[in-house]
Amino acid sequence: MLALGLWGVDRGGMWRDEAVTFQVAGRTVPQIWRLVHGVDAVHGLYYLLMHAVLAVHADEVVLRLPSVAGAVLATALVAEVGARLARPRVGLWAGLLYAVNPMVGHYAQEGRSYALVAAGVMGATLLLLRGVERGAWWGYGLVLGVTCWLHEFAVLVVLAHGLSLALARVRGRVWRGWGCAAGAVLLSLLPMVVVSRAQAAQVAWLRRPTGETVAGLARQFFGTSEGVYWVCLGLAVAGLLAGVAGRRGGGGAWKGQITLAGVAAPLVVVPPGVLMLASQSSPPLYVDRYVLYALAGAPLLVAAGGELVAGVAERLRPRGGTPLAPPNPRPHSGDRPEAAGPEAGRKAPEVGRKAPEVERKAPASARRPLRTYSATLLGLLAVALVPLQQFPLLQQDRDPARRPDDLAAIARAAAYGVRKGDAVLYLPAYTRNTELAYPGAFRGTRDLVLARTGDVSGTLYGVEVPAAEVRSRVAGVQRVWVVADRAVLAGRWTPRNPGERAKLDLLQREFTVGGEAVRGRTVVRLYVRPLSPASLRPPSLPPRPARW
Repeated sequence: MLALGLWGVDRGGMWRDEAVTFQVAGRTVPQIWRLVHGVDAVHGLYYLLMHAVLAVHADEVVLRLPSVAGAVLATALVAEVGARLARPRVGLWAGLLYAVNPMVGHYAQEGRSYALVAAGVMGATLLLLRGVERGAWWGYGLVLGVTCWLHEFAVLVVLAHGLSLALARVRGRVWRGWGCAAGAVLLSLLPMVVVSRAQAAQVAWLRRPTGETVAGLARQFFGTSEGVYWVCLGLAVAGLLAGVAGRRGGGGAWKGQITLAGVAAPLVVVPPGVLMLASQSSPPLYVDRYVLYALAGAPLLVAAGGELVAGVAERLRPRGGTPLAPPNPRPHSGDRPEAAGPEAGRKAPEVGRKAPEVERKAPASARRPLRTYSATLLGLLAVALVPLQQFPLLQQDRDPARRPDDLAAIARAAAYGVRKGDAVLYLPAYTRNTELAYPGAFRGTRDLVLARTGDVSGTLYGVEVPAAEVRSRVAGVQRVWVVADRAVLAGRWTPRNPGERAKLDLLQREFTVGGEAVRGRTVVRLYVRPLSPASLRPPSLPPRPARW
């Protein structure tokens, strides 16, 4: 996972969410505290963490290193959970499958909290198992609480863990310990819930999940390429059915014991399912990255299915032993005892003659490890085929163009044309994110409508002047550079903010396009005022002097 996480981590550009992390983490702690009271409360703890990280060295690679570390830790924890609930080779397979998943690799290289949240959830899952065994719950509550403060939707794993305990039919003592820990987590999260509900307008752009959403998430969890997807999905179903059959038939699972399928299935199903269902009857809240941590259940189920297949294959193999020495082709007449006694018919070997050899078989305990190692190696070979099959997807994901946008490319396009002293408009205001992330490209320009910067106003992108003042700010400007969302300029989307409408109206009525550069969904466009008819009229000649 470490190698995959560091491969292409310096892709040469941030997208808008990463740029928000970069510019907010660069503020002071009081400024971050003020910001989260108005916006992005769910990321408050993460911003404080990144403030400390970027204080060491502020660049894009350092921005992503905590996510790489989180993905590496999550991989190790997935392997540990698999080894603990099944056997070491199952944990090994599950950890490797998690590491080579393209969705995991994508967020391992993103300067946001999701990879760290996935690591926290798997840490809490491992501590859940320890709590069931030993009755120690303080670590579970602490890790889960910190994880939920990194992103509040991690709290849905509490429902998954509760279902795992119910499937295991644990005793009342376990329920009481887990209930106290989970209750403390929920209680500590109440302030964030209250504040974040007031900031729900931030996710007003989300749409309700559909059947295609479910199918797309399954593809991301089990494999984006066709062959990998169907093989992994089939193994996961086999692993789930094996867990259910083992529970019903005894299968070594007793009351109070948590099984691998009993942990993995609720983890992969409950958080996404609850969030999707909640998004049907309320303002939509579902985005796949919000439930990245649920992906860990998929490789655990796939590895459990692989263990089932390996076990069947081992049982079907011939069990006859291989003789360690060839049998004696000519049995001695004295080998069979006479009736006179056990020693009567046995002859002593002659001097200089080798005693007859008997057939010896390798004991079962010596043959079993060989079969186990063979199955483990075959499993590793099968797992190694997964990244080979999906290598083009992994390689493409290292391209900045695969992200929703590339602010570095936008900044380069602006720097090519913008000159010192030029006027700039951002339409809508969030496109100012490019200037905040890459200020060098806009050094010396005039932001026409900015009233207060983001760090002063406690906002992400600053506060602009009212709509009534926009015209006076633009008056007298002969050329202005506009960094804008293409959908706004094309008329496919009209901002509701009066100030944004005023900017768009002035550009359409008083300016013409003088040139543009398109970078993904963003355009850098030069607007110039057309020459008026009066300015096109040739200058009048001076009056002819009077004749003397």
